Amino acid sequence: MSLLPQEPGSATVEILRASEMDEARSIQQAMVTLEPLCAPPFEIASCFRPVTEVGGDFLDYFWLEDRRLGLYLGDVVGKGLPAAMYAALAVGTLRGIHKRGTPPTTVLELMNERLRMRVVPGRYCAVQYAVFDAGTLEVWYANAALPRPVLVSAKGCREVGEGGLPSGMFSDARWEPYAVQLQRGEGILFCTDGILEARNAEDEEFGVGRLIEICQQNTAEKANTLLSRLFCAVDDFSGDTAPHDDMTAILLKIY
Repeated sequence: MSLLPQEPGSATVEILRASEMDEARSIQQAMVTLEPLCAPPFEIASCFRPVTEVGGDFLDYFWLEDRRLGLYLGDVVGKGLPAAMYAALAVGTLRGIHKRGTPPTTVLELMNERLRMRVVPGRYCAVQYAVFDAGTLEVWYANAALPRPVLVSAKGCREVGEGGLPSGMFSDARWEPYAVQLQRGEGILFCTDGILEARNAEDEEFGVGRLIEICQQNTAEKANTLLSRLFCAVDDFSGDTAPHDDMTAILLKIY
């Protein structure tokens, strides 16, 4: 009788891998806020759809100590478990910065500084951080390389602000502050590029134009309804073409 430890069979290895992936998925879901938030005069809805079991996108929204609202979403370069692990690092870094209503540009600069202190080769992330004041209906935000936010308004939907460098890539990166004054019935949509870059059988991208068209058709709808119709429109556009990137969006809407 051999007393040497036996190598696990392939079936056992697959079971262990599946169990580890399930645990990774549970951990990631714990880091992602998906419950709608309704606090008159505004509401927030979100959607997170990873392309594999776990993904490199992340999002959250939360009350700050001064009773303003903070929110962020991000997109880590890469896919799967390695991207999800770096996303966990990015989220942990953000959560250590944002609690006191720090200005969005400062949040991104501090995040970049801390990510550069523990560089992971080939890894960085695009991220937006915003602060919303329910009293003035004003949104301040900074954008590190994500698609520009979209103002959702019956007067005309359009992109606002500009982009910027990704976080964790360059030590001396800086970001511009942007502000959007919302009115009753308006909203602001933040999303990752997986939505815009979704492709169909003809290798066409969904693109900003289609996103804005969906927003324009649904300006009077609640936040969760508009997001649901947006993701349905992406699915209809893509058809049988499999997605190649995570898709994440947050919509803040004023009643």
